Amino acid sequence: MNIRNTKRKGFSLIELLIVVTIILIIAAIAIPNLMRSKIQANETAAVSTLKTLTESALLYSNSYGGFPHALSDMGPGSGGAATSASADLIDSILATGAKSGYRFNYAAAATDPSGNVISYTITATPLVPGSSGQRSFFTDQSGTIRSTGNGTADSTSAPLG
Repeated sequence: MNIRNTKRKGFSLIELLIVVTIILIIAAIAIPNLMRSKIQANETAAVSTLKTLTESALLYSNSYGGFPHALSDMGPGSGGAATSASADLIDSILATGAKSGYRFNYAAAATDPSGNVISYTITATPLVPGSSGQRSFFTDQSGTIRSTGNGTADSTSAPLG
């Protein structure tokens, strides 16, 4: 048997290195685009959640004569009928204040003499700035959503267009 006439099967080391290099180049192009898409999706979800919270606060106000004192007041209760402490207007995950890479902070801004909340603010900030989102958002009882890429959004930030 002649060893020189035997054909080798499989790939050489150089061929495998070329394939691995091509795969790494494709990954280097795709991963940043994936991260940008994730950030954009989180920011879009945050804006949508702010709209949901504004609508829920209005429903709460119509039912109980003032805006909620805390975000958890709009969440589900432990069972039974809805009350002012558990109006069941938002899901239990959102009632904790964190959803889709953002932290939502609800604050009662002013009350009337009888203790009813007459104004509120909600801020949405990324849980991991730069990774889960690049902008923060703000809204109040007016329903106008504002954003900023620097720090925490407030009533002076630019409204979304």
